[in-house]
Amino acid sequence: MENKEKFVSPTIYKVARPFLKALFYFLFQPRIKGKENIPKEGGAVIAGNHVFVFDPALIGCCTKRCMHFLAKAEIYNTKFISYLMNKAGMIPVHRQRKDHAALEAAEEYLENGALIGIFPESTIIKPKGVRILPFKMGAIKMAYDTKVPIVPVSINGKYIPIFGRLQIVVHEPYYIESDDLEAEREKLIQTICSGLNPPLKPEERIVAYDDSNKKQ
Repeated sequence: MENKEKFVSPTIYKVARPFLKALFYFLFQPRIKGKENIPKEGGAVIAGNHVFVFDPALIGCCTKRCMHFLAKAEIYNTKFISYLMNKAGMIPVHRQRKDHAALEAAEEYLENGALIGIFPESTIIKPKGVRILPFKMGAIKMAYDTKVPIVPVSINGKYIPIFGRLQIVVHEPYYIESDDLEAEREKLIQTICSGLNPPLKPEERIVAYDDSNKKQ
């Protein structure tokens, strides 16, 4: 049986988090609303819109708990980076195909009471004027399979020191109760869009986007 510590508090995350959080607050002064909505114990899927590469650090500021994020496999390009990412509790995912191994790894963490962070848009690259991309199914699927709550997160503003007006809204957690996962995905995106500033209406969203030739 694997060491429970792996799922709760990876070494690098535990050591680096206090310093990175202090630096992050000093530079960006984020305003956080609803951080009490992140469960203090037990597994949960934290799912948010993707604005910039610093989004995991921003969401990490919302809780003292360790959070395991899914990260694109392309950044695991050297043994050293792979070592750091693994020690930080990150889960590599291949974005251009259905990565069953990543889903199984994330669900294992959830079943062991850990938090999983995921950005269902899968990329920060968006066409001009587009505020949010269609969501992939991973966040819904893992919450459904493991029967843990999903916590929607809305990120607003820019990562500009002091003047970026960075804000995060953590919505109330809820469970995936329907077998209609398409409807549940729509519920998730509508919840996140409601916390954007200004809120994004369904008719303002795009319904499809191919990022297969883009590089993040």
